[in-house]
Amino acid sequence: MRVPGGRREQLTRLSASPWWRGAAAVVAGALPALAFPAPGLWWLAYVALVPWLLLVRAAPTGRRAALDGWLGGIGFMIAMHHWLVPNLHVFIVLLAALLGVLWAPWGWLVRRLLGGSPSAARASAALVVVPSGWLVVELVRSWEALGGPWGLLGASQWQVPAALRVASVGGVWLVSLLVVAVNTAVAVLVSVPAARVPATAGTVLCAVAVGSVWLWAPRPGRTDRVVRVAVVQPGVIDGVGGAERRFARGEQLTRELVGARPDLVVWGESSVGADLSARPDLAARLAALSRAVGADVLVNVDARRKDRPGGQETRSGIYKSSVLVGPGGPTGDRYDKMRLVPFGEYVPARALLGWATSVGKAAGENRMRGDRQVVMSVPGGQGRPGLRVGPLVCFESAFPDMSRRLARDGARLLVVQSATSTFQGSWAPAQHASLAALRAAETGRPTVHATLTGVSAVYGPDGRPIGARLGTDESTAAVYEVPLTEGSTLYVRFGDWPVYGAVALLAALCAVCGVRYVRRPAPTPPAPPARTTRGSAVRPGR
Repeated sequence: MRVPGGRREQLTRLSASPWWRGAAAVVAGALPALAFPAPGLWWLAYVALVPWLLLVRAAPTGRRAALDGWLGGIGFMIAMHHWLVPNLHVFIVLLAALLGVLWAPWGWLVRRLLGGSPSAARASAALVVVPSGWLVVELVRSWEALGGPWGLLGASQWQVPAALRVASVGGVWLVSLLVVAVNTAVAVLVSVPAARVPATAGTVLCAVAVGSVWLWAPRPGRTDRVVRVAVVQPGVIDGVGGAERRFARGEQLTRELVGARPDLVVWGESSVGADLSARPDLAARLAALSRAVGADVLVNVDARRKDRPGGQETRSGIYKSSVLVGPGGPTGDRYDKMRLVPFGEYVPARALLGWATSVGKAAGENRMRGDRQVVMSVPGGQGRPGLRVGPLVCFESAFPDMSRRLARDGARLLVVQSATSTFQGSWAPAQHASLAALRAAETGRPTVHATLTGVSAVYGPDGRPIGARLGTDESTAAVYEVPLTEGSTLYVRFGDWPVYGAVALLAALCAVCGVRYVRRPAPTPPAPPARTTRGSAVRPGR
């Protein structure tokens, strides 16, 4: 279709305008968020970066490309975390601006490799280097103090069986790497006709890699054992006395499980609002529940506590703790949450950023951290063998290394206790529940995601769902039959090797560029002005 001359000139002026270009970068950066729940357009992830790549590629200078990378990063972070606006208000824009800086070098790198009329060799290099640069950005922003690994691009593929198999080999990192590689290849196909052959070859290579993983990657061996796990979801309970009423509702739902013969009952995050050592009445009620249903109950205590190792009081503060309660009361197995939600559970550099508590709903007091992960032993009974359980609390299910550590330490079942009641009606509950599928696929360990208010879900060792999800409108208890596995995945054995490879590749690239710069011959000094017949050193002007 031909564009009229006047309209073409108008489009050219708009593309040259720094304001319109900046707005386009923000929108292009936000586009990949649609691939995640709740929209769940997972297929969009394979082309969602293309508009951003094309915009950066066409930047007139490297500085402008870096700016477009930064603005796109801002758009991506706001789109992925927009449900935090009621809590952080305008502060989310500041956080997005700070984290968006991570994409500025990536923008410069994209233009360096794809800008102008790149050769086939340079475009081929881009198919590897651009995804590696993106992966390093994801690695840096995954640091807990920078917000953690929420919204890694590979996580958008949580419901794609082939992607879950890839995650078992290289974690969510390898999935991100392949998704960005496909986006880069599509961008080259669209904009660089001379490099369409390597772009097509790169796309085919990605498909072959996924197919090879599907066919030959080892899988944890299935056993004959199936455990029955009950998830108790009390639903939204607010107002005065909410903690006590929530406990009573969880107690009522658990009693409905009598006769269901579960091996383990799981309550959500903050399901108990008082330290059980300070409230023996609550501990006794939980023990009675355990005796009634014939299974231990894993609760989550969100309360102020005083540690008393050896009779000495230490580190008083508010903890979020997974506590296992058996027929005789708390068994002694307890895990204190280690990785806290920035601003939600603590304020980084509170002396400097404490004003955030007056702007939004940031934590008024920092929660205390645990210092080690714990694998709990659930005793068997009535002919049933015991079970090794690895607990995670809420935000921690976003960290691949934590579930990997639990699997290496012998956990046969991963349990995530979560609460997203603050974000009901947003994308957050569905996004959070989807992370458990990735952790299950990475480790080959079935994963239970139990929440107070939904979405609760259970995934098998291959990351595929087991049974029906419990939505945000439900107050119920459900029992899931969960198959166990033995052995481990390649990701559990070798860890985050795609990340190490990406860092090594970029380091090597920087070294090569540095060597070339050092070896570059010095510029030749300008020659002295030539003398003419009209002047001389003795008689100028003659």
